[in-house]
Amino acid sequence: MTINGWIQILVFCGIIIALIRPLGGYMTAVFNGERTPLSLVLGPVERGLYRLAGTSEREEQHWTAYAISMLLFNLLGFLVLYLVLRLQGFLPLNPTGMANVPPELSFNTAASFVTNTNWQNYGGESTMSYLTQMLGLTVQNFLSAATGIALAMALIRGFARKSARTVGNFWVDMTRGTLYLLLPISIIMTLVLVWLGMPQTLSGSIDATTLEGAKQTIAVGPVASQIAIKMLGTNGGGFFNANAAHPFENPDAFSNLIQMVAIFAIGAALTNVFGRMVGNEKQGWAIFAAMGTLFLVGVAVCYWAEAAGNPLVHALGIDGGNMEGKEARFGTALSALFAVITTSASCGAVNAMHDSFMALGGMIPLINMMLGEIIVGGVGAGFYGILMFIVIAIFVAGLMVGRTPEYLGKKIEAKEVKMAMLAVLCLPLAMLGFAAVAMVLPTGVASIANAGPHGFSEILYAYTSAAANNGSAFGGLSGNTSWYNITLGIGMLMGRFLVIIPVLAIAGSIAAKKTVPESAGTFPTDGTLFVGLLVGVIVIVGGLTFFPALALGPVVEHLAIAAGQTF
Repeated sequence: MTINGWIQILVFCGIIIALIRPLGGYMTAVFNGERTPLSLVLGPVERGLYRLAGTSEREEQHWTAYAISMLLFNLLGFLVLYLVLRLQGFLPLNPTGMANVPPELSFNTAASFVTNTNWQNYGGESTMSYLTQMLGLTVQNFLSAATGIALAMALIRGFARKSARTVGNFWVDMTRGTLYLLLPISIIMTLVLVWLGMPQTLSGSIDATTLEGAKQTIAVGPVASQIAIKMLGTNGGGFFNANAAHPFENPDAFSNLIQMVAIFAIGAALTNVFGRMVGNEKQGWAIFAAMGTLFLVGVAVCYWAEAAGNPLVHALGIDGGNMEGKEARFGTALSALFAVITTSASCGAVNAMHDSFMALGGMIPLINMMLGEIIVGGVGAGFYGILMFIVIAIFVAGLMVGRTPEYLGKKIEAKEVKMAMLAVLCLPLAMLGFAAVAMVLPTGVASIANAGPHGFSEILYAYTSAAANNGSAFGGLSGNTSWYNITLGIGMLMGRFLVIIPVLAIAGSIAAKKTVPESAGTFPTDGTLFVGLLVGVIVIVGGLTFFPALALGPVVEHLAIAAGQTF
């Protein structure tokens, strides 16, 4: 590890902290229906969309109606995307003549982009037409991100309101999140990325002659517009197979910084939105402090593991950090930082191959996803994920002091705790359940690139990434098979919608409760003690659930490499 590496990490952290309050204030105004600088231009568009949808900003929904609207909207999006993929060969804007996408891969891809996972069992530049990239994938990048933000807002209203039967309007939240937040920032970001050298064109591939005289076909396309929302919406699906390691998706260190900041910006700002809407910004800062603690520990371990390098390589007389699978223009510090950022959020974009990380370096992204990506997390999804852990932490605190737990004046009772545990436990069901089955089936094991614990980690990582709606891959697993396309797709749907329904049930239940005045026995939830309790509960729950799997994979691999063994 170097001072320069830590300066780069601290610069990123400083930018995120500086963005929290201004972006949080803007988002609060947007979702409260207050006037913003964009209202003059976008207000008429917003109202026109409500008329087309047969709703209005004054119409509110019970949590069940909110959930039904969300499910139907996402089902329609899934079907439309599936049809676009299956009919790709007959549709326009296909200058390179891409064929129709096979059924199993179409199912996997549709499930992937609708759930904000963006797992890719295909090479973007060799499989998808420009129309599919824009009308299919990029549109879902906006809509899946807006869905996550809408759900976070519904849960925030649950804690902010008193004796209420409604949690907002899904269609209004979706519209505002897309119009006032995702679209404007994405347009500005697209222009900046084009300025930095990222392609944005509808022309076909370019034929070039190399210095050696060989002929090479260089894929281009509408790249910048997809990359902007890919990062801002924590989607992660790359235009190219190499994702953010490709120079057309990530030209230099400046574009790398912009993309990293975009991944964290909205998720971090949602903590401030929460604090503002419940009337106490300290509550939001306490949640961010818990997220930040887990994030910094993860960065430190991952950076240390990669900077320390491989002892098997050192034994050959070659010193230095582990640069296998990394871009020279980013190095170990920015590669480790990007890996932790993309798995702390549900982004899944990668600027280095996680399969080539050291055992403990690769373990950190695994742990981040296994915890449900509650360290900032996906836009909206990470925030409602950590609120589930807050419910559990408050319940534990109540048990310790022998009284009914409270959070922000709302009694946390059996129903809320059961729903929170259901949301938390459905993730290991999909992650560990599918991984266990794949490990004993020939069709599952046949896709791994390495033997021993690293091969196990490849399978475990794939199902963890799918169920956590992350989308990053270790890179050594050949996932484009019928088995993995179907089971990973099911895992993505489970990780998204089996979590969302309990979350909305909690939102409705909490919103209907009266506020209880603070007393001498009220546990303070805006201080260091609460932050420590929350971090402890997250680590303990995650450790008890996933440690055996981690011990079989990265821990055993680390010990084996230290003993001089290779795989």
